Amino acid sequence: MKNIKYIWLLAIALGFTACNDEEDFEDRLDNPPQDAVVLPALTAGSADFSNFVSLGASFTAGFSDNALFISSQENSFPNTMAKQFAKAGGGSFTQPLMNDNFGGLAVGGTRITEPRLVFGGAGPVPLESVIGPVTVSTDLLSPPNGPFNNVGVPGAKSFHMIAPGYGNLANFPSAANPYAVRLTGATPDASMLELAVAQNPTFFTLSEVGGNDVLGYAISGGDGSDVITPTATFDFSLNTMVTALTANGAKGAIGNVPNITSLSYFTTVPYNALEPSNPDFGPQIPTLNTIFGALNPIFNAVDPSRAIVFSETEASPVIIKDENLADISAIITQALNDSDTFPAFLAQFGLPPQAAPLVASLLGNTYGQSRQATAEDLLVLPSSSIIGTVNATNAQFLINQGLPANLAGQFSAEGVSFPLEDKWVLTPEEQQEVADATAAYNATISSVATANGLALVDLNSILEQASTVGIQFDDYNLNTSLVFGGLVSLDGVHLTARGYALMANSFLEAIDTTYGSNFVASGNVAKAEDFSVTYSPLLQ
Repeated sequence: MKNIKYIWLLAIALGFTACNDEEDFEDRLDNPPQDAVVLPALTAGSADFSNFVSLGASFTAGFSDNALFISSQENSFPNTMAKQFAKAGGGSFTQPLMNDNFGGLAVGGTRITEPRLVFGGAGPVPLESVIGPVTVSTDLLSPPNGPFNNVGVPGAKSFHMIAPGYGNLANFPSAANPYAVRLTGATPDASMLELAVAQNPTFFTLSEVGGNDVLGYAISGGDGSDVITPTATFDFSLNTMVTALTANGAKGAIGNVPNITSLSYFTTVPYNALEPSNPDFGPQIPTLNTIFGALNPIFNAVDPSRAIVFSETEASPVIIKDENLADISAIITQALNDSDTFPAFLAQFGLPPQAAPLVASLLGNTYGQSRQATAEDLLVLPSSSIIGTVNATNAQFLINQGLPANLAGQFSAEGVSFPLEDKWVLTPEEQQEVADATAAYNATISSVATANGLALVDLNSILEQASTVGIQFDDYNLNTSLVFGGLVSLDGVHLTARGYALMANSFLEAIDTTYGSNFVASGNVAKAEDFSVTYSPLLQ
């Protein structure tokens, strides 16, 4: 019988039931219908998949729904690829599996990371809010036995992958990653790269190098708590990794860095989140417009784009602090002190005229770099639970300055009367910093891939397509919308199982192009229907 695969099994089955002899059945196999799709036999081309090792960060590990757990690891893109490699001479692919499907890590029984998120009916919610308390059973004091083919460490930046001691528990939490600790075993100071190279891979994937180098800055709203890795540091790290991985002739595939600001973590919360129909906001609009009515003449004199007005009929933008704006705190304070009408304004709120200097100073300091957000601003996902709430720190500060508690609270509503801090917003200037670094990283990745004959996977273009028109995966069109887009998991950054399957196929396609294999043409790829987009809360 010919060594050929046909995608017409249903036709065969129907034909078989109608055939009464083996000769007729064999004839059907050797002479398929004219309209049958004939797939070639699988070939590895010039690649050797016998010892496959994958080095990377969260996507490599299979991180999903803000956690790592058994099922997400089993659906990691390298593990999905390994199943196809096994059909072309690939060997076993071991992973540092977690102890449960709850997610979360512990050290000596004390939690250091939380269980996964689940869909709560309207959006992402903590697992324990649905099923009750769980015991996080994956403990760093009882690491799994390696070595592991999957050397993926959630949160790792480019330079972390070559850093000795990054997986040494003695360095945690200041200079070690808990997921790296689970990989190092008897060699706690071995770098992630050394762990990968020690296995002498014949084929490797290198993914997300550079992703976390910009992600930390972006998810912090560019507030300075995390910084973008300098291009020179990234370049050195990448070249070090590729040089070591290819030293013994191994072939491989490398993915470039997507524009992370296209992910739902940055695109879900609207800039105009203040609805007049909201009973906590709508009734306050007249009072708020009265307050800002005293400030808008000052804003208009300095920069009209800073004027703040809330609509009583349409959704209004939130107020943000923009550190790129000139600080006009002193100008506001002086103008209010010079105003003949300011004492009358204070009287509306029950404040005596002698409070004018204090309130003028407070208003100046609060709104010196404020403006309403625009469609070009990106509000990070956690801001959805902050907008409209009272900033307790600011309220207490105002109380300590002598303002009544009710007035202090009224002037401390996040994004309404109190500008959202920088950590909740990625401004256009900050987005440009992320974009510039991403472009620089990708230029290096492309150059290094070409110089070393590696397959290059354009993850950047894939995410761009998904975030605009969507990307077709079998019968499904995946996009980056939170929860319902199918590509991005409940944390807004990492992928769903189906998203990782799409990523695996993208790597296989690039490998076919570079090394002459034919995973795609032979049909040896992941099928969308075999991978879900959500994990059940009952998964244990």
